This record gives sequence, structure tokens and C-alpha cells, in this order.
Amino acid sequence: MNKDLFSLNGKVIVITGAGGLLGQQHAEAVASKGASPILLDINLKSVEKLALELNKRFDVNASGYAVDITRENNVQNNHDVIIDNYGKIDVLINNAANNPKVEQDTAMNFTRLENFPVETWDTDISVGLTGAFLCSKHYGFAISNNPSGGVIVNISSDLGLIAPDQRIYQKPGLPLEKQPVKPVSYSVIKTGLIGLTRYLATYWPEKVRCNALCPGGVDTGLPKEFVNQIENLIPMRRMAKSDEYKSAIQFLCSDASNYMNGACLVIDGGRSCL
Repeated sequence: MNKDLFSLNGKVIVITGAGGLLGQQHAEAVASKGASPILLDINLKSVEKLALELNKRFDVNASGYAVDITRENNVQNNHDVIIDNYGKIDVLINNAANNPKVEQDTAMNFTRLENFPVETWDTDISVGLTGAFLCSKHYGFAISNNPSGGVIVNISSDLGLIAPDQRIYQKPGLPLEKQPVKPVSYSVIKTGLIGLTRYLATYWPEKVRCNALCPGGVDTGLPKEFVNQIENLIPMRRMAKSDEYKSAIQFLCSDASNYMNGACLVIDGGRSCL
């Protein structure tokens, strides 16, 4: 009998930042393969609504919880609720992150390194890295206790592999000290997630596989001029569509990637190979 290696039937999959654009896509991807997504977000309404939609469309047992992943007691308490309600956790997708935007007000451009507030740095690191650590500590430990183990997927970025090309953010006529840039915290966090991936891949190596997905940018209705500049850096000459990472998530969460551990799956239209 042929086994569907991409099947996620019966799997309980925790997704952080599930109310965001890619979080919703990840949830749909795993639900369509039979998993029950556990949707975590700081915004309860968004994940409760998404859980209802997924249950109706795919006949799964999704649920949504408001969890501040920067607070260990929140994560621990939610872990206990999930184990009580579902009996196990099979997969963790560390997706939550702040994505600091390039500042439009050039009077005091906070995005520039010399102006970047330490409070913003601390907040970004707390969500993107500390949150992933805490979730791996608690949900990952639960996964390691399963008889057949499970999977952790960290959502990194092409900017975890390459530096941002700050030229695409430049505004004509502005002096250097007022030019907008991609903030430092984003690249540091996405690079840090690759380091966390490698650590976790060797921590429970016989029970928990851990890999990173490094996606490129998604066109979400950004200004046309900006999109054109980014697309000039991508060999495929376009940004990603929001649903183009679904198959990668299904692959990384399932037995189809059974011998893949500690790796980065890069899907960026070829940008990082230039």
C-alpha cells in the first residue's frame, strides 16, 4: 500500500503568529492535509475566526488562542491547555515576528542604525527570537516526548542569508543621514532563527527534526515603484504570491522531508544566489 508522505492526518500543529498573512497560509496548508492547527496570536479574534473557517472547510479540529509568546508563563499555560485538549503536539511552526517598516517620516528616521531605538530592538528580538526560544522550549519538549517525535519549522527569510539591499529604499534628494533603510533587527532575528534551527536539529536528533524556511518577499499591494526595484533583484523578476509557500510547509511538516534536519529551504525566486 502506498503511503501519502505529505499526509498530516491526525497531527496537532502549533503555529505562532497565525493571524498574520503567512501564518494564515501556513494554517490552511496543514489543515488541507488533515492536521489540526493550533493557532496562536496576540489577537484572539483573528485566530478564532480563522479556526472556525478551517474547521468548516477541511473538517479538522483547529482552535485559536491568545498567547503572548514573549512571556514564558503564557507559553507554559497554553502548552498545558493544548496537552489537556489534544493529548500531544506533533509540530511547531515558529512564525511570529515583528516586521518593522521603513520609516516614511524623514525628519528623524528611526530605521537608521544610529537612530534605531533600543526599545524597538528589544521588542523585535523578544517576539522573533525569544518567542521562538520559549515556544521551542515548551512545545518542542512536548514534541520530543512523543513516541515518534515530530518537527519544528522556523520561518526565517532570504534576509537571514543575505543583507538587505538598502538601495531599494532610497528616496531621491535626501541626504544620507535621512535615507530610509530596512531596520537592523529584522535581519538579525532571521539570521538568529537559522542558528536556533541548527541548535535544535542536534538537540533531540532522534526525536525532533528542525528545519528553517527562508521565503522571499510577498507582494501585498506595496507601491509599484518599490515592487519594481525589488523585482529587479530577483532572477524570476517577480515577488512571491502569498500562497506559494504552502507546499513547502506541507513538505517540511510531513514525512516527505523525513531525512531533512538542520537545513534551510530557500524559496526566494533566486534572489539569494546572486
